[in-house]
Amino acid sequence: MQLAFVLVEPKVPENVGAAARALCTMGFGQLWLVNSDLHTRPEAHWLAHGSDHILDNARIFPDIEAVRNSAELLIGTSAKPRHGRSDWHTPGELAGVLANKGNAVATTALLFGREDRGLSNEELACCDLLTGIPMAVSYPSLNLAQSVMLYAWELSSARTASTDRSEVPGSDPARLGALRERLEHLLPATDTPADGKLYQWIFEKLPLLSNRDIGFVHTLCSNIARKIDKSS
Repeated sequence: MQLAFVLVEPKVPENVGAAARALCTMGFGQLWLVNSDLHTRPEAHWLAHGSDHILDNARIFPDIEAVRNSAELLIGTSAKPRHGRSDWHTPGELAGVLANKGNAVATTALLFGREDRGLSNEELACCDLLTGIPMAVSYPSLNLAQSVMLYAWELSSARTASTDRSEVPGSDPARLGALRERLEHLLPATDTPADGKLYQWIFEKLPLLSNRDIGFVHTLCSNIARKIDKSS
């Protein structure tokens, strides 16, 4: 699994450079930026300290929708749970979720919001999972680069686990994304309305499935599709 750290409209070039250094220190190399060119600023390179190659190879996206098109799993950072969702995870819990994905996910994007206001509610609603760092104060806040360093340290174990697992011959490395598309087409055919609670629950739980469970649900979808074809 490739894990990309995504900075959404960062405000301070030094934070971008420090984030690149944190990624390099923990063995990551994918830095993506949304609507920003701060990685080109001298101040960013001043704090990169040997991580200039990460800044030089950073991918730039116009918006989060473009990031969504380049990643099977989109994870948003938030200081606290939003939208009444139950899929908010600490960094340590998130490491376990990603380690279980095996080769079912080719690319995961972890989004970090703006220094002054984080990610908007609309942006968080686009994410498959939410994550946050528990704080001991009533108004939680961490420097952007500090947050990136903490997640890079916690998720390095998930990266190692994914790298150590052997590929299954003939497996599709984007099976989670393919499963999401299948369900989007299949559920309406089973009279499951897209605005219903069951539909919402299915897509909230989908990103939590392990590599093995994703394969089982693929098989279930195939069986349901055959039943539908026979009855039509």
